Parts: sequence; structure tokens; C-alpha cells
Amino acid sequence: MNQAIQPAQLAPAVQRGIVARTQGHGQRGITRLVSPGDLGELIKPFVFLDLFRMGGNAGAGGMGMHPHSGIATVTVVMEGAIEYRETTGQQGVLRAGGVEFMHAGGGVWHGGSPHGDAGVAGFQLWLALPAQDENGPAHSQYLAPGQVPSSGPARVILGNYEGVASLIQPRAALTYLHVKLRDGEQWLYTPPAGHGVAWAAVGSGALAVGEAVLEGEVAVFDEGGGGLLFTARGDTEFVLGSAARHPYPLVTGMYSVHTSAAALIQGEHEIRRIGSQLRAAKLI
Repeated sequence: MNQAIQPAQLAPAVQRGIVARTQGHGQRGITRLVSPGDLGELIKPFVFLDLFRMGGNAGAGGMGMHPHSGIATVTVVMEGAIEYRETTGQQGVLRAGGVEFMHAGGGVWHGGSPHGDAGVAGFQLWLALPAQDENGPAHSQYLAPGQVPSSGPARVILGNYEGVASLIQPRAALTYLHVKLRDGEQWLYTPPAGHGVAWAAVGSGALAVGEAVLEGEVAVFDEGGGGLLFTARGDTEFVLGSAARHPYPLVTGMYSVHTSAAALIQGEHEIRRIGSQLRAAKLI
């Protein structure tokens, strides 16, 4: 449902409650809102979330080449543009409204930095991959702003929403949206059947959900079912995810998340191999 609605139209019993919220912790222009060792356990397959502001007045210069395995990274650019490069051979510039989906699988290295003088802001998410994908081939998709479909105020980054399908379709049953609301606008999100996991993170402005007002933070909602009614306090931009719960444990390395210790060892072996090649070529 995308049209403006009145709070009275949503029965109190339907509204999901908040079970956890945090403003995270930050340094050098990056605010870490979710990690696998904290809220990532509550909202897996969404296991990591950064809100980043780099370049321009933020000062932070970006991320050098670094490895991943066992996950997919999803970057949504809200402002500015970011230069990216990765060992799949992909490189280029992702502008405001664009989306990166990098399926690290069994191992990949990538890096990014602000493009131009204005700086860049956005969200980077990690998705834990299922066992059949976690050590598979690395691949990626990059969507220009015009390739990201919308339903009302919601841009469909991953999965499906209200009959609108993203070009990026992970194996897991999940939805990931990027939403913009003007001051005072309301929006009701009803997660699909089976999506017990639900959360939202505010990038700018403030968002009223029930009795809570979220600003620069992430909130995790209970798994009791029902909808989520959001009201913007000022012009507001946020991301939202819902999914069926990832059924695997989270076995973590420095840059990796896998479903077992054996899978982690395999992934870390591959990223060390790629790293040795990069160092020999003096690329890192």
C-alpha cells in the first residue's frame, strides 16, 4: 500500500513492535549499524549494515582493496558518486540512485572511493549466502538509477514488492527497499508472508514508527507478523529489509561470513590466493 493513510486505519494489533534499535558506532565517515556479532543475528540474512559519508566535508577518503567471501554486498548510493573496482574485472562509477550487488561467493577483492569533489553517501549491506552459494563463483551486477524499479515511494533494490521485481534476485526469499518520504507523509509496508525478519535504517530526516522516532539509527521489528506504518518527520530517506530467516549459523572471519567452519576455511584460502596475486602485481 503506497498511498497516504491515516494511523487509525492501521489497527494497533497489526503494528509490529521494535525489539532493538541503535545508532551504531562510527569513525572516518562510516557508521556501523549492524554487525554479524550483534543485530546481524536478529535479522539474518541481513548481517551487516554501514551508513557511509565519504569525501567532501566528511573527509574520509574511501576504502582500499579488501577481500570478502561467503556474502553478497549491496550498496545503495543516496548522494554523490562512488568509484568502484573489483577482481571480477568490474570497475566504473556508481552515481546517486545506483545500486551495486557483488556476490562474493568463494572469494573476491574490491575497493571504492568518492568520485568528484562533492563526496558520497549511502548504505552498504551484507547478505549471508546460503550453503549452495557461499563458495561459488564471484559475480556482480551494477544498476544505473533508471534501472531500479519503483512502487510508490519505494525503490525495489532486491527481490519483489507490490508486483514490482528488481533486476537483482537473490536465491533467498527477501525484499530490500530504498524509500523517500516528504515531511508528514505516511507509508504502510506489509511484509510478504513468511518474512518474519524486518528492519529499517534512517539515512536522513526522522521516521516515526508507533511511539518511537528513529533518526540516524536502525530498528529491528518483532516477528509477530503484521504491517509497519512509517510517518516522516521532515523529508526522510531510509532503507528497509524483510526476509525469511536465514537458517544457518553465522561463522565469521575478518571480512567473511559462512555457514560452517569448513566453508570459512575454504573461502579464506581463496581470498588469500587472490591477495597474493594482487600483491605480486603491485595492485595492493
